Amino acid sequence: MNEPRSENQRLLRDALDREGEAHRLLLAGDTESAARVLRQVSALYRRSWEQAGPRSFGRLIGMVKAAVLAGDGTEEAAYVRRALGDEAETPTGWYAVGLAATVEGDDTLARRAASGMREGGEAFVRAADAIEALADRDADLYRRALRAIVADFEARDEHVTGVAIADTALALERLAERRGMAAGVGSPLLPADWAP
Repeated sequence: MNEPRSENQRLLRDALDREGEAHRLLLAGDTESAARVLRQVSALYRRSWEQAGPRSFGRLIGMVKAAVLAGDGTEEAAYVRRALGDEAETPTGWYAVGLAATVEGDDTLARRAASGMREGGEAFVRAADAIEALADRDADLYRRALRAIVADFEARDEHVTGVAIADTALALERLAERRGMAAGVGSPLLPADWAP
């Protein structure tokens, strides 16, 4: 007999389901509807984090990425900074801090976070390369890092939300746009009208 899901697991599942819906909308070019859904997704990730406990850092990453894709992310970045401060215990925690620092324009902290992310797997290293390049205003390195991220997503057989989309690349491109550094990488896993 299955035990009922805990509230944080239900919220996480809801966040992933709604995120998949938002991803389909993004790929269809309906950015306005996608932004509405992504704001809901961000709120669900936050509620799930608050229910799950202090080491569920992936939920904070999802919260910030969804908010950035919805068009902002400053409130969510501030939330991460309050929750984690300027230190993290794991590569996943550093990833959350790195995204938050990049949203806030704290390049020094973004570089430190990128260093901490490198203790994770290859996907973490690719994201760290992109975050560090944004902090250093190195457009060539950022473009190479973004292409590597997109290539990784293209090679995957499965995607977390069930939708084949390079959402990490999309979120990083939003942050790059704010710095005048968008790479404009194209892919079947990115919205056709995304590239500037």
